[in-house]
Formats: sequence, structure tokens, C-alpha cells
Amino acid sequence: MATLKDRQITAIKQMLNLNQPISKAISAEPVWKLLIYDRAGQDIISPLISIRELREMGITLHIQLHSDRDSIPDVPAIYFCAATEENLGRIAQDFQNGLYDVYHLNFIAPISRQKLEDLAAAALQAGCVANIHKVYDQYLNFITLEDDMFVLKHQNSDALSYYAINRANTQDVEMENIMDSIVDSLFAVFVTLGTVPIIRCPKNSAAEMVARKLEKKLRENLWDARNNLFHMDATQTGAFSFQRPLLVLLDRSIDMATPLHHTWTYQALAHDVLELALNRVVVEEDPSADQQHGATGAKPKMKACDLDSRDRFWCTHKGSPFPTVAEAIQEELEQYRSSEEEIKKLKTTMGIDGESDVAFSMVNDNTAKLTSAVNSLPQLLEKKRLIDMHTKIATSILNYIKARRLDSFFELEEKIMSKQALDRALIELLKDPEFGLPEDKMRLFIIYYICSNVPEAEFKRLEETLKECGCDLSPLPYIQRWRSIMKSTLTNSNQYEGSGTKTVSMFSKLVSQGSSFVMEGVKNLVVKRHNLPVTKITEQLMECRSGGSEVDDYLYLDPKLLKGSDVVPKNRAPFQDAIVFVVGGGNYIEYQNLVDFIKSKQSTNSIRRIIYGASTLTNAKQFLKQLSLLGQEIAGA
Repeated sequence: MATLKDRQITAIKQMLNLNQPISKAISAEPVWKLLIYDRAGQDIISPLISIRELREMGITLHIQLHSDRDSIPDVPAIYFCAATEENLGRIAQDFQNGLYDVYHLNFIAPISRQKLEDLAAAALQAGCVANIHKVYDQYLNFITLEDDMFVLKHQNSDALSYYAINRANTQDVEMENIMDSIVDSLFAVFVTLGTVPIIRCPKNSAAEMVARKLEKKLRENLWDARNNLFHMDATQTGAFSFQRPLLVLLDRSIDMATPLHHTWTYQALAHDVLELALNRVVVEEDPSADQQHGATGAKPKMKACDLDSRDRFWCTHKGSPFPTVAEAIQEELEQYRSSEEEIKKLKTTMGIDGESDVAFSMVNDNTAKLTSAVNSLPQLLEKKRLIDMHTKIATSILNYIKARRLDSFFELEEKIMSKQALDRALIELLKDPEFGLPEDKMRLFIIYYICSNVPEAEFKRLEETLKECGCDLSPLPYIQRWRSIMKSTLTNSNQYEGSGTKTVSMFSKLVSQGSSFVMEGVKNLVVKRHNLPVTKITEQLMECRSGGSEVDDYLYLDPKLLKGSDVVPKNRAPFQDAIVFVVGGGNYIEYQNLVDFIKSKQSTNSIRRIIYGASTLTNAKQFLKQLSLLGQEIAGA
């Protein structure tokens, strides 16, 4: 079953093949081409296609649209960019300067009629109409980060942030633009998947605005005989089976604790402390030499690491708890060392360490062994590169865990969210100067405030303590207002039940002295599996449960019906496929929770796939900043 990522890669490769379907013959003899993209186009391509794959497809040069470019005749130029005024102006300039002989223009999202006419006028004026071979609308304006995860924006993602949607003085026109932008991208996702969903969402929310606009856009397209993008011919069935998928549109406001929650899995930690972006993370060349840099004042050397599906270790362990990852790196390292030893031994027995190559020709029985050793060398070197890279990343993360006591924060928040008693009073923890950064304390406090009934007097005391710790209190007015609006839903249900952790006293293998990860002082926490609010809502909607659940009054929209109705049909079969989309920002914690949920359902075959999407990916630091801005607006009003 092709994933969303597979389908987007296929669409991009077809575009790079001058919009011709890819056949076997092409891979043998590619046509040489140039790729010219804007920042948005680069963000879409870079997590999906490596530079080596671009070369194999005949892309000799890939350059930014707005950089200084020389004229290169005789080579077709593929443009992949958004149809903005600025970009179209630059394309018109390229026509004027006669930079290329052949232009293939691909717009990430459909270009308007007016802009297309302006572009045609520019081509006429430059006398290069015959050089423009194709103009395509690509419907690719979303970024796929995993097989089953996408975001809408990376550049200028503040435009779609929680703050942008919830700030007090957003004009109606601005809000319309934000919603249209989200709808256009979601529409592109469904064109890529080749399927029309049934939409469910809570009423009176930003999610409802998106849902209604998306339903209208899908319906208009379905009933447009000439331009229907969902007419599948017999050879090209949709990504889903005959059963249509469910689109669950949710608002970030339904769960404000998870985006601030300290986390314990590898991918989410990389996003939280190292700011993982577009599957790439930047770490110090030698993270363990941290202290020396501080002493000498020298700037540490930084290295960018790509974390993608070509990395087997990452695919296996990105959702694992951090101690498990550290153990796995050790095991990989030991395996690698034993393979390396074997090759060394072989060379010694054959007498070819150093100079004596003469002996080489005389040995026969060892030749086969040596050949296989030499053949496995590239894989071995690649394995070594990945082990080194993950060691660097994990050491960086470990330094943060120790310095900020992130394991303790994670454990405390799990207890608070599952309504367990704390071992020490929260006020004592906040006062402890050794305990985390002010930002960590603020995250902990907000989660406590959201998940517990905090009397006014206690709130005031804790607020004073936070102030003494140097915390920025500006998020509090907004969180108080949010809580008073959400009060009815928060007090009745325990959204996070069943979570919590138990501590395993020792890291089983990691305490061996030779270990490169000295995990002393860090707890080994085993997390109990539990469903977060987004996962719970998704499960209820997919199983079509009714009566007494929080999703009973969610809207039901079906774009295939000629006249829309919000009424849920009586006898609905449960859904096997869903796309869950969070308006106002998502995170890797929720994504991982859905991945774990599907695994738990695999034995029953009731759920096959869930795709998680969000307008942007936000880590706790970024989310806290947005809450600060909203709080400042309230305080200043």
C-alpha cells in the first residue's frame, strides 16, 4: 500500500522527468536538466529526495530561484515554486534575460488565472513563448516528514501558528487567508492520496472553519466535469481501499498539556532539545568536549545530521525511550567492532598487514574470505558513519537531560497528567535552583495548572515562586483565560488517564565502565502505554461509537453528497484509515502516540493506517513563546 510519502515522491520524480511517467528506459539514460526552486519548493523536496537521487534523475544543478544565475543554453530548466508575485517577477526577468532554451514551469499550488495571464504577457514581451514547454499545477504544497506524517509549512510557519490563529486583533481578512492556506494544502494532500474523505470536527472552532471550506472545495471539484482531480482510471486506484478514509480535524486548544510536556522518546527529544527540523538536526562535532569549550571560549564545531528513512537505526529507534536508544547504540558499536576485528585477523593470517603483498598471490583458500570481507566494506563503513552520528546526537541529548534533569520533569508531568500524588510538593521542586531551567519549570507549572484543581491562593503562591526563579510569567493570563473557557470539558474527564511511569533502578548494560554513555544520575523510566486526547478522539470517531462520548456532537461532512448535511448516518461501518490533522500546530509526542496506538490494534486488523498532520510542527519552547505573546496581549488590553 503506497504511503503518502511514496505518492508525493512519485509525483515529484514525475515532475523532474519533465512530467512524463517514469519508465525503465529513463533510469538508464537520463536527460540532463536544471532544477530551480524557491525556499518552499526546497523544503518539500529536501526531506524526500537525496542529492544523489537528483543526480541519477539527470539534475545536474539545483539552485535557488532568487540567486544570481548564469545563462545555461541547451539544457531544459524545471522550475518548482509557489506562484507568488515575487517569484513570478523573477521568472519574467529570466525570460527577459533569455537564461534558458526550454522552460518547464511547475507551481507548488495552482496559479490563478490572472497571474497566468501576467506570465503569458511577460513571455510575449520577452519573445520566448515557444521556449515555454509546459506550465503545471502540481498540488504538492505540503511537506511529508515520515511515511505517515506531514506539515504544511516550514518557511514563515508563524503565519499558520497557534498564535496567528488565536491572537486578539486578527482581522477577518487575515483569518480567511490563514484558513484558505490550510485548506489549499489539505486539498493537495487528498489529491496526492487520490481519495475524498469524510470529515469530522468539533463545532465552533478554527477546525470547523477549515472543515467547511475544505468540504466546499472538494465538492466543487468533484462536480466539475472538466477539472475533477479525483477521477481515477482503472490503473490508478487511490491510496486507500474501496472504503473512504476519515479526516479528523482538531483544534490545538483541545489539548494544551501535550505540546508543553517533557518527553522521553528519541525523535521527540531531538525535536525538543536539538530543534530537529525537516528531518535534520545540528549537533556539536564532539558533544562530550562541552566543558573544554566553556573554559577556552572557543566556538564548538557544528555538524548537520540527516535523520531519514534511509537510516535503519533511526527507523527502528526513533519512537523508543531514550535509555533503550543508548543501549542499542552500544550494541551496534560492539557488533561493528567484532566485524572490524575479523577483517584485521584475516589480513594478519594472510600476512598482508603492511608491506608483504607478495604473500597475497600465494594464498588461495583465504581469497574467497577476503573477497567477501572487501565486498562488505562499504556497508561496514556506512554502519560506522551512522553509529558515530547517533553517538553524537545521543550524547548531546544526554548532556541536556543531565543538565536540566529532564528525566525528573518527564516523570513528574506523567504523574500530574495521570492524577497520581507527587512525592514532593510542587512549590519545593520549583524552588530548587538545581532543578531545570526557568522554561522547564514554567512548562511543569502550566501542566499542573491545566490538569489539577488549583485554588486561587495556591496559584498566587506558585506564581510568586515562579517569579523568584526567574520565569517569564507572560503565558499565565492566556492559560487562565483558556482554562476558564474549557473548564466544563477539563474537570469532568481525565484526558490523560492510565499514564505514569515506573523507574527501573539500573540501566542494565550501560553501567559497564567502558560505556561511552555514562548514564549515572539519569533515571531509567519505563513508560506505561496510554492514549493522549488526540488519539482517544481519533479512536472514538474511527469506531463510530455514539452515545455518551465527547465526540457525539462533532460535525459530519461528506463532500460527495450533492447537498451537504451535518447529520451522522445511522449505520456506519467503522473506518480503517484516518488522517488526523491539528490546526494550530502539532508535535512528535502526539505523532508517536498514534503510531503506538496503531501497533496495539494490528492484531485485530480493525485499523490499518493513520496519517498525522499539522499546520506546523512546534516544540515546547516555540509553543511557550506563542503563549507568552497571547498572554502579553491580554495583559496589555
